[in-house]
Amino acid sequence: MKRHPTKALKIGNVTVGGDAPISVQSMTKTDTRDPHSTVAQIQELEEAGCEIVRVAVPDEKAAAKLEAIKTHISIPLIADIHFNHRLALMSIDAGVDGLRINPGNIGSQQKVAEVVKKAATNSIPIRIGVNAGSLEKDLLEKYGHPTPQALVESALRHITLLEKNNFNLIKISLKASDVLSTLLAYRGIASKTNYPLHVGITESGPLLRGTIKSSVGIGILLSEGLGDTIRVSLTGSPVEEVKVGHGILKSLKLRTEGPDIISCPTCGRCEIDIVPIVKELESYLMTVKKSVTIAVMGCVVNGPGEAREADVGIACGKNYGLLFRKGQPIGRVATKDLVDRLIEEVENFGNV
Repeated sequence: MKRHPTKALKIGNVTVGGDAPISVQSMTKTDTRDPHSTVAQIQELEEAGCEIVRVAVPDEKAAAKLEAIKTHISIPLIADIHFNHRLALMSIDAGVDGLRINPGNIGSQQKVAEVVKKAATNSIPIRIGVNAGSLEKDLLEKYGHPTPQALVESALRHITLLEKNNFNLIKISLKASDVLSTLLAYRGIASKTNYPLHVGITESGPLLRGTIKSSVGIGILLSEGLGDTIRVSLTGSPVEEVKVGHGILKSLKLRTEGPDIISCPTCGRCEIDIVPIVKELESYLMTVKKSVTIAVMGCVVNGPGEAREADVGIACGKNYGLLFRKGQPIGRVATKDLVDRLIEEVENFGNV
């Protein structure tokens, strides 16, 4: 996949755009005014592989807690600001690594200029976050509803506003809950600018539906070379957002870090119930960081082939599984011992 060329910028210690790896973002779902719970959730996100985190800053009480939050986390912190430019100024003073704003909703051009000047002085990037649910009224009147063209026009309007203030540390997102509209919007903006793109399907839904919509939408954009950071928006734990995000990148070979498990859907040919085996193995793999592919296959049709291609694999027969290591069968393992042997092989993988 050839990536759409974009300008690189730094968000804390993470490079976004250019030829930098695509980063996985999430957003806390705690009350930012409660720094204890917010820090706890961010640390949980860090453990899951989140690389940039965003927090809502709805008022001055929340902005006042940002400095304390920042001192207890390791990944870049982005402040999400709406309607009040003073919150953006406070957030920069608190040491955040980036801002997410809609320049059109934080006040007059003079107020925007204040924010931009302070952000430039502190080398703080600004993400222009265009969302179908909060499009400007005049654009809704012009287009009738939040069309892809309306999203692109909104983004270009905001880009122009920042560029007039000699500011170019810009990242852009154009999100809708509709997958096709989102695809068209990102394709449209990519044809008109080379600023880094943050991609995602906004308000995509609960875990299953949201994962499907996000995987389709983000996956298509990434396959077309569009996207420098991603965020999977789910109604649920932000940790699940990060897991899905990394899964999308791994499925497109844009990430190789961490384990990958291949397992068959099972059918009437299976003589071993591999569902509990896969569940137990998947739970264990949540703590594994090394890049290793594990295949758990339930019968002799595709089983030996998939197991042979994996780093570690089993092809199950009746009451046993044939264990493979780097393409070579190394022996039969009784059903009751399969999980332990697979874990043992994963633990030893790369040590020999």
